[in-house]
Amino acid sequence: MSGPRQAQRTGQKPPARKRRRTPRSDWQLPLLTDWGVPPERQKLLVVITSVVGVIAVAFGFVAFAASLGEYVPERRASAAMFGTDVVIPEVYHGWPSPKLFDPITDRAKDGKPLTQKEVFGQKTLTGEKRLTLKLVARKLDTDCAAALWGQELLDAVADAECSQAARGVYTSADGRYVGQYTLLNLRDGQAANALVETLKTGYRGGWTRLLESGQVSFPSGGHTEGGGYALGHYVGLVWIGRADGAEPTAKDDYVSLALTLRGAEKAVYRRVVTITGPRA
Repeated sequence: MSGPRQAQRTGQKPPARKRRRTPRSDWQLPLLTDWGVPPERQKLLVVITSVVGVIAVAFGFVAFAASLGEYVPERRASAAMFGTDVVIPEVYHGWPSPKLFDPITDRAKDGKPLTQKEVFGQKTLTGEKRLTLKLVARKLDTDCAAALWGQELLDAVADAECSQAARGVYTSADGRYVGQYTLLNLRDGQAANALVETLKTGYRGGWTRLLESGQVSFPSGGHTEGGGYALGHYVGLVWIGRADGAEPTAKDDYVSLALTLRGAEKAVYRRVVTITGPRA
């Protein structure tokens, strides 16, 4: 006879029986085990947490993708926002006021209002390479909102205390080009510089309205280019394009076209001379 009974008869202690250790489950986490959570419940918790995490990530991705929206080129986006009849420049450049116009930085020193004849009294503007622009329509508004569109732009000119907006529409002698020059009368040079800077990005959402002439216009969806020039407390907006709406080619000198259209700025130069004298 062997075993525990024999050990009792001989007075020896029975050998200790080794306790078989339960193998650790693949789902056991030390922290949860220490808390007394059984392995089968640990597995359930891990599964639930994983599913919830996947769902959260999926919803997060959907929300992120929705926030991006559909990618569209700038031109398509503009058409969607403003309609196919709205024409805005595809290119815009802005320049701050040169020191030449420092004498008229403050409108208080140049308080006489502009007149239509003063700005657009010259019926033709002549530039280089025999380029001639003919005035076909002109208008001066004391409400700047009548000459501009776009809420941000309207707010900007209102803050700048815009008191006048003079517009003149021109066409080239051969009918190839269309241009509009707009002169805004603002509070001071700081406001003028700020406006041409703001338009470097803001022109996509607000620009000058084309003055109806009954003779020429920018074709809907056509290519046009714009520029903004601070001139003391004034801002000149140049808007040019081909009458057929096509993009310029090597034969189209838009630099000369813009400089010729800026001939309307002679009215501002004369105001500087009035204040400083002819030798300034």
